Amino acid sequence: MSPFPPQAPLRVRTVFISDVHLGFNGCRAGFLLDFLRRVECETLYLVGDIIDLWSLERSFYWPQQHNDVVRTVLAKARDGTRVVYVPGNHDRAFRDYDGWVLGNVEIRREALHQVADGRRFLVLHGDEFDSVIRASPLLESLGNGAYGFVLQLNRWFNDVRQRFGYPYWSVAAFLKHRVRNAVGYISNFERAVAFEARRRGVDGMICGHIHRAGIAEIEGVVYCNDGDWVENCTALVEDAQGRLSLLRWTESVEVLSAGDACATGVTLGHAA
Repeated sequence: MSPFPPQAPLRVRTVFISDVHLGFNGCRAGFLLDFLRRVECETLYLVGDIIDLWSLERSFYWPQQHNDVVRTVLAKARDGTRVVYVPGNHDRAFRDYDGWVLGNVEIRREALHQVADGRRFLVLHGDEFDSVIRASPLLESLGNGAYGFVLQLNRWFNDVRQRFGYPYWSVAAFLKHRVRNAVGYISNFERAVAFEARRRGVDGMICGHIHRAGIAEIEGVVYCNDGDWVENCTALVEDAQGRLSLLRWTESVEVLSAGDACATGVTLGHAA
């Protein structure tokens, strides 16, 4: 059941989305379009891997819904929403345009965001912390091949579920949470992000990259991951008081939370 009235706009101060992977057939563009059309915000951060240049290089795939996502974002920028694009590893080519403003969209290698209560968060994609990418481009390529197969399976599985009237359910996320190496990798990634936040003297870090949405306090800093629009269909939002929370937006809308962290003003939780 959605916590929001049907068709009512969702008004928040800031929205963070990443790992949309436009140009890849596993992108859940329909859910994202519904979210973008419902949400109203002062600032929209696109935290990398918005366009999947890797996938487009292998085979061109660009359906109308993917085009509609781009047009909707550009319309928001034109109508007064501040849109900040922080490219990731799948759209790395756009990092060459750091500091440019294209179509009212600011391109930044990284960004510093101050929430309404005064805390400062560094915003970057997160591939900088990926030990697989750091270790070997070959391992990265092999990993993406296996992952691509899982996402294709996810797409087929949900096409069948939809025909029988069942809601979206992520096979990829289910497998990721039960594979020991994946769980260990996610934990290491989160600690690396928290370490960098402390080193940079900020209150927290907002990133994407690993397709695992979550908010946690780690050794005194706030780790936020806005998730993705391939497996989980999640966004990180900031309200007028500076509180951060995660939304999952599929056939229904779910606020992902596991309690209120009053000390940090954060709603804690991980995408299941």
